[in-house]
Amino acid sequence: MNRIPTHKRPALSALLLAASLATASASAATQDNVPQIMQVPADNRIVWQAPAQGAVTYECRMMPTDGGRYAWVIASAAATLGAGQSGQTGTYQSPPETWRASDGSALTGMETVRASAGPDRLYDQLVLANPSAGVGLLTGVTYIQRLVRSGGGAPSAPCSATNKGQREQISYQADYVFWKPN
Repeated sequence: MNRIPTHKRPALSALLLAASLATASASAATQDNVPQIMQVPADNRIVWQAPAQGAVTYECRMMPTDGGRYAWVIASAAATLGAGQSGQTGTYQSPPETWRASDGSALTGMETVRASAGPDRLYDQLVLANPSAGVGLLTGVTYIQRLVRSGGGAPSAPCSATNKGQREQISYQADYVFWKPN
């Protein structure tokens, strides 16, 4: 068994402490810019922060549960996830909400929170992850945040009986942040 010499243990302890504090402060810094309702429990850490470019497909539909009014509803969405700090790339698609990393790992999730990202923008989202398929970067992920940078909001064209069923695609940019327990 390899042992660390006693005289090197304090230096190793200091190095490990510095690494854990750096990870904690990076997670805290990311959380500082996120509304309280969208924050992930403190016992999690970021494993992948992926910049994304995608498109949301809206469909004009009658909302029978809302007095029969018409509204733009998200029919589907897709995005390409960039490398970020992990070096991985991946994809996102919905429905169902599915994330895939280039290493073959994948997961689905259930939205728990939506928060307005501003006018004419897709909403920010906090997702509780289901267990992953495959082994890799997404294995053990517990939460996913979608933090919208621009675009993705519902079409500005009116939605009514005259254009019921019409679809329109709107581009968006976001960061997807994947979290695992510490």
